[in-house]
Amino acid sequence: MKIRYFQDADTLYIEFRSAEVAETGNLDENRLLDLDAHGEICGMTSERADLPHFSFEQIAA
Repeated sequence: MKIRYFQDADTLYIEFRSAEVAETGNLDENRLLDLDAHGEICGMTSERADLPHFSFEQIAA
């Protein structure tokens, strides 16, 4: 998983897995969902993310 925040555009992109995006659909007016050729989720874009602080925590399985 890769998470990228573009401060200049206030946009967050979460890549769940590396795959060629075949289709992008709207979840709502601020969020887009990227799908591969099989309809599986590859990533998600969130506009107007407003992330002044970001934290990450990995939980052991």
